[in-house]
Amino acid sequence: MTDYLADVRKYDSGADEAVVKKIVSHLGIALRNRDSALVSCSDPEELDRVKEKWCGKKLGVTGEAAEKAVENVCAAMADDRSKSRVTFYYLTAKELDKLSALA
Repeated sequence: MTDYLADVRKYDSGADEAVVKKIVSHLGIALRNRDSALVSCSDPEELDRVKEKWCGKKLGVTGEAAEKAVENVCAAMADDRSKSRVTFYYLTAKELDKLSALA
């Protein structure tokens, strides 16, 4: 858990530990596999899944807002070759102003 929080805090120094914990819990078993624990911004299918499942189903945001949030997070994490799914989801929720929905 502390590794996830530390990674999120590279991008948001005031990251809420409870929100990070909720995201980790939501992702559950997916975090055990290296491939599914990371997000690839170069894979359009991957990004579509993030928009559909995370932005749409979990956060209730679809369309252009979800598209823009995912684009912005990809840009913010561009220098990070291994984009943690927990961090990516946290930053996407923050971008959409939905962190309070996860608290």
